[in-house]
Amino acid sequence: MTSWRAEQFDLLSPSVQRRWANFGEWPDQTWFPKLLGIQVEELRRDYARMSLAWRPELNQPQGLMHGGAIATLIDTTVVPAIGTAYEDDRSFSTIELSVRYLQPVRQEDLVAEGWVTRRGKRVVFCEVEVRTASAVKVATGNLIYVVGSPRPQD
Repeated sequence: MTSWRAEQFDLLSPSVQRRWANFGEWPDQTWFPKLLGIQVEELRRDYARMSLAWRPELNQPQGLMHGGAIATLIDTTVVPAIGTAYEDDRSFSTIELSVRYLQPVRQEDLVAEGWVTRRGKRVVFCEVEVRTASAVKVATGNLIYVVGSPRPQD
């Protein structure tokens, strides 16, 4: 699926691109987004596009994709969008997440685009749109994150 927002955001510097290129591909640990199967598609400054392939284990009993899987895609998508603005390593933490479910998802892959709408010293505001592979908008999200200070280098 092609992007519907990426062109609005600047390309990354080579150093930032290298740092975020393997987001989600942690060899030593399987964290929750990887367990769900969330994959990075494209990264730019203040922007990320990620995908989640449908599989039966992501459904709730009525045969629709579970809202928690969609919410996790929304929450995960903004992490590199936030992080691409920093040259150093920082921690990020969700302090507010609001999801609006617009359409049910039945046996279809999802693509989420997330972007930063406002950035303060420590607080960052983001939005996300989630669409099916056939481009139907199924959910939106509004998030507020707190960003930590630079981590000391070893």
